[in-house]
Amino acid sequence: MPVDHTPPDLMQSLLKAAESSGDGLPPVEAWNPTHCDTMDMVIRRDGSWWHEGRRITRQRLVKLFARILRKDDDGVHYLVTPVEKQAVEVEAAPFVAVRVDCGEDAGEPVLFFTTNLGDVVAAGPENPIRVETDPETGEPEPFVLIRGRLEALINRPAFYELVAMADMREVNGQNTLFVTSKGETFELGRAE
Repeated sequence: MPVDHTPPDLMQSLLKAAESSGDGLPPVEAWNPTHCDTMDMVIRRDGSWWHEGRRITRQRLVKLFARILRKDDDGVHYLVTPVEKQAVEVEAAPFVAVRVDCGEDAGEPVLFFTTNLGDVVAAGPENPIRVETDPETGEPEPFVLIRGRLEALINRPAFYELVAMADMREVNGQNTLFVTSKGETFELGRAE
């Protein structure tokens, strides 16, 4: 896998951003409010947030909502406060990974993903990459874990960059693409 495409000063900024990405977030995982309801809010697969059929265009408001978002064991996404939680619809993932940077840390390759809301995570054991494949179309749907159970859908340009960084190996007679980050290897899918 090609490494060190990222200039050293940007690499240090990405490392710092990835380490502090979750800093200052409310402890939504610890909150267990008794009042639960459903809100007419949809997070579309393109990362846009909609309330009562209207797009939320104020980025600061979207970021505020994203800070109190969590996904529970039941697979439902909720906006959570200490006194209530509101279920919201999420089409694919609440975030979109719009950029991938490849660098190196302590001699190991590291893949950094930046989301549409500015979060930066380093893929690895704590932030795995997974790829689902549509059984009908064969289209890949790649994700990276951002925090808790919240994922980002990796957008097409970032996924193409990821594929360009991948190593190809033969698995069960099929050419398969893999990337490595922070010592963890992730399968991207079969190469046609």
